[in-house]
Amino acid sequence: MLPWTVLDTADLPDGSGTLRLKQRGTEFSIMLGSNELMNSRLSGSEEALARLTCERLRQRPRPALLIGGLGMGFTLRAALAALPGEATVEVAELIPAVAAWARGPMAPVFAGCLDDSRVRLTLGDVGAVIAAGKARYDGILLDVDNGPEGLTVAANDRLYGPAGLGAARAALRPGGVLAVWSSGPDRGFTRRLRDAGFATEETTVRARSGGRGARHVIWLATR
Repeated sequence: MLPWTVLDTADLPDGSGTLRLKQRGTEFSIMLGSNELMNSRLSGSEEALARLTCERLRQRPRPALLIGGLGMGFTLRAALAALPGEATVEVAELIPAVAAWARGPMAPVFAGCLDDSRVRLTLGDVGAVIAAGKARYDGILLDVDNGPEGLTVAANDRLYGPAGLGAARAALRPGGVLAVWSSGPDRGFTRRLRDAGFATEETTVRARSGGRGARHVIWLATR
């Protein structure tokens, strides 16, 4: 088996850790300590995050989406495949190196999706983008941690608390959808979504395309 090679590293903005971009043959991995945040072979649940959201917005002629976390582009690519030509997709990525990797060593994985005319990449905190976007979005998709807590950056905790959920609801248009990816269930988060005024559905999806791999959770919360 081919060994892993570390291609680059990037310190988190709050100084709490370092991301490592690794490659083995055509496979890529992004690690934070011993946690694998992303792997180029595991795209199924990230694609489902976009697909399930876009299914609920299919009657809207010009949907506007915000994706929190660029990752390896799987959610973005799936959204672009499902959205009409008049849609707009803003991607908020906190760590500049991740965006650089998308156009550098991981360009084959991204397959030019950042060059789609519907896409705008914002380097910054998705929480700030949400707070500034009153009734701007039809869908907000969050995949910035391994679940509804601040794993990557501790400050992300506020995204999943009452204030953050209130801000997300205010940033959505009526009938808009907040979709949140998680590596596992969290009953407390389901309650917080409902307490924030969302009609909430929790669904289980597989990590790999084709219905294989670990089970991940997606919350679909409708304003």
